[in-house]
Amino acid sequence: MVDAARMLSDRVLFIDAEAIVVDKPAGLAVDAPRDGSLSVANHLETLAFGFRRWPQPVHRLDRDTSGCLLLSRNPKAHRRFQQAFEAREVTKVYWAVLDGVPAEQEGVVDAPLHKVSTREDGWRMVVDPRGKPARTGWRVLAVKDSRALIEMTPETGRTHQLRVHAVVGIGVPIAGDPVYGRAGRVPESGMLLHARSLRVVRGEKAAIEATAPLPPTFAAAGFDDF
Repeated sequence: MVDAARMLSDRVLFIDAEAIVVDKPAGLAVDAPRDGSLSVANHLETLAFGFRRWPQPVHRLDRDTSGCLLLSRNPKAHRRFQQAFEAREVTKVYWAVLDGVPAEQEGVVDAPLHKVSTREDGWRMVVDPRGKPARTGWRVLAVKDSRALIEMTPETGRTHQLRVHAVVGIGVPIAGDPVYGRAGRVPESGMLLHARSLRVVRGEKAAIEATAPLPPTFAAAGFDDF
């Protein structure tokens, strides 16, 4: 993971004067973790590419999620991109390997999420009517060896949304999920959730568009034909 972090400048999927999209590797946090390990924040200088300002992440991906991460190259662009996320003018597509095969081929999960915390188990997100609205579309792309590769298209951007919706709405957890997955089934490869593509509308300017290649962990799980 450390080597991948050092090569973030080699993982650029899109770049112009306003934005950069990088293919973040799994295992690399966006913000500095409490354990002191490396994060995207430690490598912003390498992504300046001649600009005096360092780019800044516009949104977050879980530490164990790989794929498209948008960074802004100036404060004005940063505000506009954040507004685009809030106005749902950003199209995000994720691919995930499930630890099983769902009963249906596609669907929409509409389940509000609420954060809970206990001294024994720490914090997690749960479905709760008091929570914030959360909605995710999904469909099966392929099935191999009793696992399904699915596409997930979140309409909202809640913390751990896809991970909880996989368990509660689809009925099968994401493979390798250390929090919401099946006990004792966390492989060395980690969680198989990947931010496959990102599209941000920019009015009269051309949209920001990027697609991140599948990481080797997906091929190891048998899904390398895409």
